[in-house]
Amino acid sequence: MEKIVLDGEFFNAKDTLNCGQLFRFFSAGVKKDAYFVNSLDKRCLLYNEGKNAVIECEEVDRAYFENYFDLSRDYGAIVSAAEKEGGILSVAARLGKGIRILNQDRTETLFSFIVSQNNNIPRIKGIIERLSAGAGQKREFYGEEYYAFPTAEELAAKPLEFFKEIGLGYRADYIKRLADNFDGTFDASEFSALNTNDLKKKLTSIYGVGPKVADCASLFGFHRSDSFPVDTWIEKVYKENFNGELHDRAKIADFFVDKFGENAGYFQQYLFYYKRSLEKQEL
Repeated sequence: MEKIVLDGEFFNAKDTLNCGQLFRFFSAGVKKDAYFVNSLDKRCLLYNEGKNAVIECEEVDRAYFENYFDLSRDYGAIVSAAEKEGGILSVAARLGKGIRILNQDRTETLFSFIVSQNNNIPRIKGIIERLSAGAGQKREFYGEEYYAFPTAEELAAKPLEFFKEIGLGYRADYIKRLADNFDGTFDASEFSALNTNDLKKKLTSIYGVGPKVADCASLFGFHRSDSFPVDTWIEKVYKENFNGELHDRAKIADFFVDKFGENAGYFQQYLFYYKRSLEKQEL
């Protein structure tokens, strides 16, 4: 087992995992405030200990998780850039400075965010686990069994009824069609070569993928930081803190990308975290 230890000032496990960018993480009983994090067929243990962030993983997976958690990026510089913007963003960045944007597998991210449409987090997580248990391969880590996220081929082998039975509802058709036509629909290397605007156009050409899913896949799967997913929390930020008058979420996203440029995606996470945390305190 490998243990990666780094300064935790800009890496908070709980904040990073709970900011809406991934769904396959679980409280781990092996350590206090620790989480198992799944990606494809891999799993690691993530926690903060004192002033450090710690990742435990299989030796063969070390490089994968170093990239997955974006360890080579200077998040101190990103937080400083946010603080220079002043106002609400400065406050939000100080509060959420431990958040990192992960480098997730593009295929898993696309399927996962199709599942997430008009859905809540507990239900999304439950559906994805049933999807994995029903179509993925069994694995073991830290003495616990888990299931790998299925490949497109494994998903294509399942009938439409399987996707309906695990609770996907109308999304079952989206997942099944994407899996059945995967090679002809989604080429990660081809999509990666596109600029961000063309990438989003290509993603929204996929059956069942709208602007919000395309923004999430762009930011969390392709790490296009000039993407800005807009949900209920971000819409509140826009209206309450930026005096926004637009109602079209795609146009709201464009507003923030125009304002923040290449840092838009990082700033989105700070603003999302800030608004949701503030709301919870007021309840």
